[in-house]
Amino acid sequence: MRDATAIVPEAIVGADECRAQMKKIVSSPDFEATEREHRFLAYIVEEALQGRGDRIKAYSIAVEVFGREASFDAQHDPIVRIAAGHLRRAIERYYLTGGREDPVRINIPKGSYVPQFSNIECAAAVPPAPAQTGPEHLTAAPSDSDSATFWRGLIGGLSVATVIVFAVWLFLPSPPVQQAKSPEIPRILVMRLEDMAKTGSSSSIANGLTQEIVAQLSKFKEIVVLQATEGGVVADPPPRFVLAGSVDLAGDTFQLRIRFVNREDGSVLWADSFGGTLKASELVHAQSLIASSVATTLVQSYGVIFQADAMRAVANPPDDWAAYSCTLSYYAYRANVERHVLPQVRECLEKAVKRYPEYATAWALLAQTYLEDIRFRVPYDAAVSPQDLQQALDTARHAVRLDPYNTRGLQAEMFALFFSKQYEAGKVVGEKAIKLNPNDTELIGEYGYRLAVSGDWAKGCPLIAEARARNPGMFSYYESGLALCSYFDNDLEQAVMWIGKTTAPSNPIYHAIAAAIYGEAGLKREAEKEVSWLCENHPALLKNIREEVTIRLGRAQDIELFISSLGKADALFTPGKNPCSRLEAVDNHP
Repeated sequence: MRDATAIVPEAIVGADECRAQMKKIVSSPDFEATEREHRFLAYIVEEALQGRGDRIKAYSIAVEVFGREASFDAQHDPIVRIAAGHLRRAIERYYLTGGREDPVRINIPKGSYVPQFSNIECAAAVPPAPAQTGPEHLTAAPSDSDSATFWRGLIGGLSVATVIVFAVWLFLPSPPVQQAKSPEIPRILVMRLEDMAKTGSSSSIANGLTQEIVAQLSKFKEIVVLQATEGGVVADPPPRFVLAGSVDLAGDTFQLRIRFVNREDGSVLWADSFGGTLKASELVHAQSLIASSVATTLVQSYGVIFQADAMRAVANPPDDWAAYSCTLSYYAYRANVERHVLPQVRECLEKAVKRYPEYATAWALLAQTYLEDIRFRVPYDAAVSPQDLQQALDTARHAVRLDPYNTRGLQAEMFALFFSKQYEAGKVVGEKAIKLNPNDTELIGEYGYRLAVSGDWAKGCPLIAEARARNPGMFSYYESGLALCSYFDNDLEQAVMWIGKTTAPSNPIYHAIAAAIYGEAGLKREAEKEVSWLCENHPALLKNIREEVTIRLGRAQDIELFISSLGKADALFTPGKNPCSRLEAVDNHP
């Protein structure tokens, strides 16, 4: 047996190696952690190597590392626990990437803040410490779902840039072994709303609003919702987002102040206040409206989380982030419908579902890309499209089988049914999806558009208008729909206004809609400009205009009116003939 004097030199050497390993980790670009988490790791490693592992507690970390006051209470402030979970995840990813060959391994076991080291010399310097658990825990909540100029600029840039960035992932080799069935998706911790008034009424309102917000958020399948409780287990990986706020009373009214925080850097991504009366007949309804507004603002397809994640830079992204990013790239594409990026988006999603076969949202969006390819294929190929439609429908139904409550999957199935002229079946699926999540504005807008163009303008158009009012993205899409709604309602002044707002410069369908509206409104110059653009860029669309219109509109009278309006659009256009032939003759004249 060795004596103590023989062990000391080994322990010192080992401790130095552990410190060097810690410094290597925090300086590595593969270690994706905040500056505060860098300090967290340095602190617990040094304390452990100095033999003070028993002093590594949530309180000491909060005070020494995070600068909290001496009155810090871990029971009401989970900051240390959340940071520790993220730190564990960052360390795991480091050892899967840049640190996979490192001889010294640092690990923070779950339930403790005391680091462990795989190097035997380090282990000799660090006595084991008992596992710790805090009094406040997280449990997964049950799952159910500034201006226009700013958003046009943001999403317009993302529609190309986002796809190009994520396309790098496409060329990475697939892992030989499938280790996960679905990737990590955004996680939100909902803190119990603080009761400022400290009365029985205010406590009930705070509890009621908290639970209603959790319920409405949980209807969105693109996120995981966690609720702070006093029982359960610590969530791992920890959430990147925290929703917190307070409730106060003033006379016979209550006021809710709420904020949504990115815990990686502490930035407030969104904050707002809401009010309501304390009348029993109105209170429950007010709570529901407030919770619906919060959920829609944060989680809809172009909401606060999308904005934050689309702009998030992740160096050497792990597979799960890259797969989730594919869904972001789809929404970026949809904002302006730039067809030239669609193949990249589809390939990215195909890669995602291959690596994560139970990622229902990715399957749903993949089905949507197949449908996008059909409806924006010019000229339309009737011989191929039925087969493609079946592929889209099968893919959408696979997403629904994976998760029957995934509204994005139901949306894709509904779209495929409508586009294949199965209108009644499409309505059934659409109504089911709306009932599951009436706050999903992406779903509301798409269902409304499908109803409208299939002939149910009275029911579909108000849904399109609602989606545009509540969704900060997809302006061009909704505005083109409202332009058609006004056109078929014979309100040409409104139709001209809406189509004038639509900005999708490369999309031929939007130009065809504009040509018909301007033609019907007698705006010859504007109509001629649209026909000339189509003849120059997509002559096949006008050459086969009846077939193109027939696959997109459901009623015969709507088809005839639209083609008649195109006939009024330009002297070059004569129904039954190639409207671009005269232009071609002019171009070829010596």
